[in-house]
Amino acid sequence: MAIKRKPLFVAGSAAIAAIVAATAAVSDIGDENILIVNGDIEMIVETDPPEFLEDVFDTIYSGWVFRSPGTQAMQADDFDNPAMLDVDLARDTFNTVMGTEGQSCASCHENPESLAGVRATYPQWDEEHGTVQTVEMQITECMTERMGAEAYGYDSGPMRQMSALISSVSRGMVIDVAMDGPAQSTWEQGEEIYYTRYGLLELSCANCHEQNYGNNIRADHLSQGQINGFPTYRLRNSRLNSVHGRFFGCIRDTRAESFAPGSDEFIALELYVATRGNGLTVEGPSVRN
Repeated sequence: MAIKRKPLFVAGSAAIAAIVAATAAVSDIGDENILIVNGDIEMIVETDPPEFLEDVFDTIYSGWVFRSPGTQAMQADDFDNPAMLDVDLARDTFNTVMGTEGQSCASCHENPESLAGVRATYPQWDEEHGTVQTVEMQITECMTERMGAEAYGYDSGPMRQMSALISSVSRGMVIDVAMDGPAQSTWEQGEEIYYTRYGLLELSCANCHEQNYGNNIRADHLSQGQINGFPTYRLRNSRLNSVHGRFFGCIRDTRAESFAPGSDEFIALELYVATRGNGLTVEGPSVRN
């Protein structure tokens, strides 16, 4: 059951009011948002919200909608998308034997395209391990348990590259992440984290991505915080960024001590936020500011 959402207009709203420049509004989001990658992968960038968000949003939007025309255009063509360089490196790694078992990714999965659809359903409950697994956790499992290789760091460059490759072969597929069954308690933990205010600024995820999406905060056009485009290449730091890396940065910016990438808290938050985008399509690796 979803937690009862409390009004967030206390210190968090005061902090937001001090830094938000309301020069843009929801009405400024275009009515004809169309993203077709490489001329043939059609994305759903706006759609009806999942049932549990019907009292929050009339429409959910991909983060792509909130970006500048130049940034949007970069994502529409793989030749212009700098993240595809990381995808190419991961394709080489996919066929490279690693570890003590003489195995590569291709030993079990003939090619990356055989993993199409994976990103659209993750995070998901893993019965064998009795926990919710992210794509990064699945990569670690394959490396350590099947290949006898040393695991990548959870938010390391090679991990982000492999995650981007797995996302890239699912682009255009509709996100359908389960929030019920054995994953429900983790989902509820993630929901609680989403609505909890953190740090000296006392801000929650919802303060920015529910109450103020469409507005400008400093120089950034606030989105709804959807993660269907991750991993994402951020022009701001000129590299590929993971979901947990972005979570870490957001909480850090509230002047709080953040959870660590790969922590139980961020796994729960990723599950919850992923379900907020059910009905959109996989875009990763995307391009953002």
